[in-house]
Amino acid sequence: MIREDTAVRTTCPYCGVGCTLDLHIKDDYIFSVTSPFDSVVNHGNLCVKGRFGYDFIYSPKRVTTPLIRKKPQKTGHRTQAFDLSEWREVSWDEALEYVADRLVEIYKRDGSDAMAVYVCAKATNEDNYLLQKMFRALFRTNNVDHCTRLCHAGSVTALLKALGTSAMSNTAAEVVKSDCFIVTGSNTSENHPIIALQMKAAVEKHGSKLIVVDPRRIELCDFATLWLPLKPGTNVVVFTAMAHVIVKEGLCNQKFISARTEGFEEFKKSVEKFTPEYAEMVSSVDRNLIVEAARMYATAKNGAIFWGMGISQLSQGTASALALIHLALLTGHIGREGTGLNPLRGQNDVQGASDMGGMPFHYPGYMEVDKEENAAKWEKAWNIESGGLSRKRGLTTTEILTNARPGGVRALYIMGENPMMTEPNLNVTRHHMEDLEFLVAQDVFINESGAFADVFLPAASWAEKEGTFNNTDRRVQRVRQAIQPRGQARPDWEIICDVANRVEQRLGRPNTARWSYEEPEEVFREAASVVAMFGGITYQRLEKVGLQYPVLNESDPGTPFLFAETFPSGRGKFFPLEHVPTAEPPDDEYPFILTTGRLLEHWHGGTMTRNS
Repeated sequence: MIREDTAVRTTCPYCGVGCTLDLHIKDDYIFSVTSPFDSVVNHGNLCVKGRFGYDFIYSPKRVTTPLIRKKPQKTGHRTQAFDLSEWREVSWDEALEYVADRLVEIYKRDGSDAMAVYVCAKATNEDNYLLQKMFRALFRTNNVDHCTRLCHAGSVTALLKALGTSAMSNTAAEVVKSDCFIVTGSNTSENHPIIALQMKAAVEKHGSKLIVVDPRRIELCDFATLWLPLKPGTNVVVFTAMAHVIVKEGLCNQKFISARTEGFEEFKKSVEKFTPEYAEMVSSVDRNLIVEAARMYATAKNGAIFWGMGISQLSQGTASALALIHLALLTGHIGREGTGLNPLRGQNDVQGASDMGGMPFHYPGYMEVDKEENAAKWEKAWNIESGGLSRKRGLTTTEILTNARPGGVRALYIMGENPMMTEPNLNVTRHHMEDLEFLVAQDVFINESGAFADVFLPAASWAEKEGTFNNTDRRVQRVRQAIQPRGQARPDWEIICDVANRVEQRLGRPNTARWSYEEPEEVFREAASVVAMFGGITYQRLEKVGLQYPVLNESDPGTPFLFAETFPSGRGKFFPLEHVPTAEPPDDEYPFILTTGRLLEHWHGGTMTRNS
């Protein structure tokens, strides 16, 4: 009997915009996707991925049964197995027992430094919280990271240094309130197409002035008042030259600088040498364009800055982000609607994975792991003996693999990441993957990294589980189960808890870190009990619309923009910068520069879109 179709409201699993989706279901099958016009995020608009990119769920290549390699893998000689004939199907019990046995064996023999995990920017907040908790609470390691290391980690570092927090300061839709906004290092039409629609509307319907700073003539250049085509790697020079103009021409917001910043006088001296003429020589951007851009941004009533990977994915990524932060601090274009510093986050939950502690230097809520008071908070929350958690900063994504050798990392647990597609040097990455002693892959498909694994744990897709995502606006939104998991696939949070329970039993710890959750909401409540910025968020409050953290209590409506009165660090900080030339400039033998980009129809490593 064919039942009447139903619609389940959820959040898109692709980019950081976090569009609202209605999944239309008939007989436990998604047959179409729409979006409500009253969505505060995307107003009914969807890109091609959001509207049509869901059928990877039904791909014949999807793995829905636990698998263990038939041929035992040897360190240094690990091979990829894409063909299912190289695996044997096993029960969940056998797979989980095998994972727990091997992880505990390596931990007992080689200690905490031998253990590492990649959490996942496509999984839910709850999934990521539990996986980092398992490795910190049970294996006592901070070797926890994910793909943020390859994208906005430079921005995170810069924002933490200068302001004391690392998230986007404003709401993307506020761009229509900006008199002038800068877009740099982001081909927004391809990467964040719904935000690009809002940017175009700001120009065409609200009279905003757009400044694009990008080596390529991207689509947004057609809507821009100014385009500054800089050479790749010269971000610091161009933006610090703009700061030079703002200072020299007296366009600074002196009241804001005096009341809310520090380090200005030293910074003022440091920008003297960054003249527009010098910037033109280094970057090939016409000096007059630099002057005009500086004046346009500085004299706007509300000025905003948006940036992407072109700022952070280079050796001077942190300095490039600091150069943008300086512009906002100089002009006071921060702490108000339509202003701010807005790094456009890539994945659907890369913000959430970072918020939930999926990084080697921070617990959930960006609490530094090497500070005693932070470790003590989480020891109490996780029912761990005093001094039990490691105070040592962990290895980053790239360091985890470069340390995959005897005496280094021996066991790696990968949830939904694919370093064999996303690391910068795949020949080197392959060598390091081969050198692992034990590898667990928890995913929807056997991708290029999962093919190296000893065991494969089939995970439910986003449409088959409950939870939350945090979008680029700091908006916590619900993810709802629309269909039953395919085959024997299970939600990530359930898999992690089952592994953790088995590990804890084998370790014989007198105190349990607590793994008996009935539903993801309990996991979120546990995180929110310690992380103040989530303190007022409940699933019930998220039912109709998401909330933008910080949300400090249940009467707090959320925070559309940050820093209205102060910065978490107290005052915003200026840092003198230097231009560091690219380590490998073009020469006669290699005269070209490779700069990567995106396709609207594909996403990151392509595990989902290559199977849609």
